[in-house]
Amino acid sequence: MHAILDHLRNLLSGDVRLILPQIQLVLFGLGILLTDFLLEKQYKSWNAVMAMLGVGFSGFSLWQLRGAIEGGDMVAFRASIITDHFFIFFGFLFLAATALVILLSVKYLEIEEEHHGEYYALMLFATVGMMFMVQGTDLIVQFIGLETMAISFYILVGFLRRDKRSNEAALKYLLLGGFSSGILAYGFSILYGLGGSTNLFSITSTLDKRAQSIAPAGDLLLLLAFVTVAAGLFFKVAAVPFHQWAPDVYEGAPTTITAYVSVASKTASFGLLLRLFQTAFWPAHASWQMPVAAIALASLTLGNFAAITQTNIKRLLAYSSISHVGYVLLGVVAQNDTGLKGVAFYLFAYTFMNVGAFAVVIILRRKGLIGDELEDLNGLSQRSPAAAVLLLIFMLSLAGIPPTAGFIGKYYIFLSLVESRHYWLALFAVLYVVPAVYYYFRIIVHAWLRKTTDPIAPVISLGQTVALTVASFVVLAAGLYPEPFIRLAQYSLFLPFGHLSGR
Repeated sequence: MHAILDHLRNLLSGDVRLILPQIQLVLFGLGILLTDFLLEKQYKSWNAVMAMLGVGFSGFSLWQLRGAIEGGDMVAFRASIITDHFFIFFGFLFLAATALVILLSVKYLEIEEEHHGEYYALMLFATVGMMFMVQGTDLIVQFIGLETMAISFYILVGFLRRDKRSNEAALKYLLLGGFSSGILAYGFSILYGLGGSTNLFSITSTLDKRAQSIAPAGDLLLLLAFVTVAAGLFFKVAAVPFHQWAPDVYEGAPTTITAYVSVASKTASFGLLLRLFQTAFWPAHASWQMPVAAIALASLTLGNFAAITQTNIKRLLAYSSISHVGYVLLGVVAQNDTGLKGVAFYLFAYTFMNVGAFAVVIILRRKGLIGDELEDLNGLSQRSPAAAVLLLIFMLSLAGIPPTAGFIGKYYIFLSLVESRHYWLALFAVLYVVPAVYYYFRIIVHAWLRKTTDPIAPVISLGQTVALTVASFVVLAAGLYPEPFIRLAQYSLFLPFGHLSGR
């Protein structure tokens, strides 16, 4: 027994320690799958408790790693993963999103009569995939992480087995997601051919030397690798023209999973995108700057104007999420510290304000009412004043109106564009706030000014109350006193290859 304990102690003090947060999530996920069949129907909520414990233990291990890397970044498993500030920041963001959605899910699943342990286990497995996406410095690790996340989401989107909309959404997501993964794998294979390795350290070094003999603008293989990798990742974040899946998937999926996909999948994919753009593709940054700017403007245009015509809240928020992708991409285009800090802050703020917005839709769900149409919000201020106030806060933040986190996020994106002398991009970014204000205020009008068509007040569970309270607190705190949250975003900027970008 002592030999086994010594072996485990030695194992956890080595490379394994750097992936302990993921290991704990996997163990709790497997534990949920093993114990779920022992629970009677009325005790299924214990699965959520176990999932929250998994998130808690993982967060504690992540916090310990935060202290361990104060002396410098740590690589492991032959430099296939790296634990740095970037990973710590995104890891906590993934865990926060997972915890919020778990809290929102208990009552929702009971109403849908689909309270199964696999739901929570798949959420934990998806979080594991997301963590490896941003921690990986090897193309294989990153791709396996992405597919772990994607496969979990394919199942979760279709979790309402008796709902045709959920089945259709899952099928569309699976087919289009598989296609995008194939394109991404093709791009990775080109990078492997160019760099002679799957390791980002080696690929970056080789491509940096290659750029000295072949101008990146004329390096067709590098540009082809960029186009294919970017296309695969732009699908995951729902950027135009790879956005077609988003409205149908958002509408058909369980609303809790819609909230989860809308923030977690996007945040993880942007984390992977930043890793690649700041390393392997940095030598060609002058060539991909304008195409990415065009994608950002197209996302802002289509997302904002398509959202105006929607009557389904989930579809409206789907199109609005496409416009938010445009803002984040503009921060990437700026290619300066302010832009990257703005991207980190924007993703942080978006996680809480978007989950909060969907949380209000979730509490409208009850037997006989799906609650995802604009008309379902009518008279919410009379039926549930607290929910109406929270909805107002989240809508103001999504629109970018002070004093909310959304305003600070947009401010840093605008500032980064001005500092990098992209004045025309900054002008368009500011102008597109106008249509956003219009369709977000449509939601507010239904909740505050329309007469109620449903006299029944929504019943909010304890878990949902906690999730809404946390989300609203962060959104307001980051808007009223942004300094600590800006420092948190600054914390994420220590990328492993930052010297290549001149920082």
